[in-house]
Amino acid sequence: MALAGVRVLELAGLAPAPFCGMILADFGAKVIRVDKANTTYTSDSMGRGKRSIAVDLKSPNGIGVLKTLCKQSDVLIEPFRHGVMEKLGLGPEVILKENPRLIYARLTGFGQSGKYAKSAGHDINYISISGLLSRLGNNHENPTFPLNLLADFAGGGYMCALGIVMSLFERTRSGQGQVIDSSMVEGAAYLGSFVWKSQKLGLWSRPRGENLLDGGAPFYTTYKTADGKYMAVGAIEPQFYKDLLKGLGLDSSDLPNQMSLTDWPEMRKRFTEKFLEKTQEQWCQVFDGTDACVTPVLTFDNVTMHEHNKERGSFLSDDEGEVSPRPAPLLSRTPAAPSPSRDPFVGEHTYEVLTEYGFTAKEISDLKSSGAIACNNPKSQL
Repeated sequence: MALAGVRVLELAGLAPAPFCGMILADFGAKVIRVDKANTTYTSDSMGRGKRSIAVDLKSPNGIGVLKTLCKQSDVLIEPFRHGVMEKLGLGPEVILKENPRLIYARLTGFGQSGKYAKSAGHDINYISISGLLSRLGNNHENPTFPLNLLADFAGGGYMCALGIVMSLFERTRSGQGQVIDSSMVEGAAYLGSFVWKSQKLGLWSRPRGENLLDGGAPFYTTYKTADGKYMAVGAIEPQFYKDLLKGLGLDSSDLPNQMSLTDWPEMRKRFTEKFLEKTQEQWCQVFDGTDACVTPVLTFDNVTMHEHNKERGSFLSDDEGEVSPRPAPLLSRTPAAPSPSRDPFVGEHTYEVLTEYGFTAKEISDLKSSGAIACNNPKSQL
C-alpha cells in the first residue's frame, strides 16, 4: 500500500483527527491511537485499522512514554487547542529536537495563532468564520449547515492528511520533518476557493439561495417524487437541459428561457408538479442512460444496492457487518486495503506496541503499576 511502513501516532480526539488517522491507516500506515489511561471509553468511530495504547499524559512517566514513541515514529497527529501540548512538555520545539524527521500535525479548529486560537468551537463555528456558511441555505431563512462535513472532515481531517502526505514526500528530499498547522477554518475556506474566485463571473451576485449553484436554479436542485423520495437535478448546460425537458415531457417553447432568472420560481413550480407524477424508480427508468444529469437521492439504506455503486464496489462491510464507504481515491498499483476487523478497544495493544518500540517487560510492568499506562483486556469489553 502507498503508506506502508509509515508509523503514525494519533492522540485520541474527536471526529477530525480520527478521520485523518483512518485515512492514513486505510492506505497502509501503522496508526497507533494514544488513548487516556483512566478510561475504557472512546468516541472514535473511525478506528479502522488502528491499534490502541492507553497512556496517562498527565504523569511524567506517561509523557516519557509518548516521547519515546515519537522518537521512532514518522507522524504525530495532535488535536488539542493551542498551548495544551506545550504545557505537557510535548510541544514541537521539544519533540522535533529529539526526532527532527517527525511530521508534527496539529489539527485544530482555529489554528495555532489568532484571536480564537485557544477558544472552543465546532464545525458550525469554523465554517461561519470561514465565510462559507453565509452562502449556504435559502434567502430569507437562516444559513443552513451541511451536517458537520465541511470543516471537521473536508477542511479538517482530509486536509490534514493531505498535509501529512505532502510533508512525508518533502522529507524524502530534505530528510527533515516539519510542523503542520491545520486549521479547520482555513481548510474549509480553501475548499471554497471556487466560490471566492468565481465571484467575477456573476455566479453569486444574487441573494443566498437564488443563484445558479445554491438551489436557486430550477434545473440545479432536488424534487420530491410520487412515492415521497427525491431526485437530484443538475442540468446546467443547454444540451443537458434539453434532455431534462424531454424526460419531463415539457416543450421548451412553452417555458421561459432557461437563464431567465426572474422566471425561475415559476419554472420550479412546473418541474415540481411534473416530478410528483412518477415514483423515483419510474424517473430512474426515464433518465438513466441520458445526459439529463438527473439521479436518485439515495439513502444509507439503499445506496449499497444501486447498480453503479455495486459495480464499483464503492461501499464495504467489516467483519461485524458495518457498512462504510470504500477509501478514496482508488490507486491502480497501491490501492487502500482497509482492515475488515473491528475497531480497537482502549488500551488493547498497549503491551504489544510498547514491546515493538523497545520497552522491556519489566518497564511495561512498572509503567502499568504507576498508572502511566493501562493494558486493557478486550475480553472484558465483550
